[in-house]
Amino acid sequence: MSHYFLNDDNLKSEIREIHCVFDNISFTFKTDNGVFSKNKLDYGTNLLIKNTLKVNPYGDVLDLGCGYGPIGIIIKKMFPVNMTMVDVNKRGVHLTKMNAKLNNVLVDTFVSDGFLNINNCFDFIISNPPIRIGKDNLYQLIFDSMKHLKKDGTMIIVIRKEHGALSLIKDMSVYYNVKSLDKDKGFLIISLKND
Repeated sequence: MSHYFLNDDNLKSEIREIHCVFDNISFTFKTDNGVFSKNKLDYGTNLLIKNTLKVNPYGDVLDLGCGYGPIGIIIKKMFPVNMTMVDVNKRGVHLTKMNAKLNNVLVDTFVSDGFLNINNCFDFIISNPPIRIGKDNLYQLIFDSMKHLKKDGTMIIVIRKEHGALSLIKDMSVYYNVKSLDKDKGFLIISLKND
């Protein structure tokens, strides 16, 4: 099986469109095989977007692991932020560029395995992280993210309770100011700040 955080050049392309509405604004996204949640905007991402919109993001924002781009594109459409969107998945980055044009937003999008191609810091880092990379890699991604936050910057992530959200909150509270912003249907929205 091919995971969405891997590049599989042999995977057949079958582009389709999905639609969603946030604050009475309609969005259209092209998706494809080989990207996360290709048939609909998944519930966790939906909840993450709703909670991110409530905190009024500003300044420089990173959508880490952007997939086909719904998180960053929706935030950029609603707030005057500088949006950077990265993913290790080349097909996802290609789709994000298409979807940014489709939804009339300007974003900076490129391929990066975590922070490999990122040097700057951000006011917000938003992510629906790839749980299948394993706990050690997930924690490393969070540690790397926290190093790329500006002073008073915030990371906001979504994780299912059954995928270790409660242990993540406990473990990360040793290092950071961690809060649960919302929980619904087994998903937790977690914010992390440097103390």
